[in-house]
Amino acid sequence: MIAIRVLRFGALALVVFVAVAQAFRIDKTNPPVTADLDAPAPVKEVMTRACYGCHSNETVWPWYSNVAPASWMVAYDVRQGRAELNFSQWGAYTQTQRLKKLREIRDEVAAGEMPPWYYVHPMHPEARLSAESIATIEGWIESESAALKQGR
Repeated sequence: MIAIRVLRFGALALVVFVAVAQAFRIDKTNPPVTADLDAPAPVKEVMTRACYGCHSNETVWPWYSNVAPASWMVAYDVRQGRAELNFSQWGAYTQTQRLKKLREIRDEVAAGEMPPWYYVHPMHPEARLSAESIATIEGWIESESAALKQGR
């Protein structure tokens, strides 16, 4: 009997929390694109599909970004992603910054850390990187790094 009361109270508390949480909306505006990534079409396609959701000012906010507390987590991931690497500002990065970011992209993609599993499964399966997509990214990183080192 006491267990049922505790369970009912817990369920009611959860419903009240979720209802009140809806009052705390997140900012889902996308800042302007100031210096977008200039890359070959195959690279741009992979990056747009797998990375731009969090690493650009072109975020397409999914339906669950309207429901707290999921909206808070989505907004946090987008803020953190943009702060770490923003393809909408790629052209504004210095040569040194670009080289560093290229190394980080290579390392994180190779380690399977990007895109994160919780983004890919189950909500964004199109963001999954195939071996071909990874090879496309790696080839671009190699050629872009060489060009940057030569001062182009």
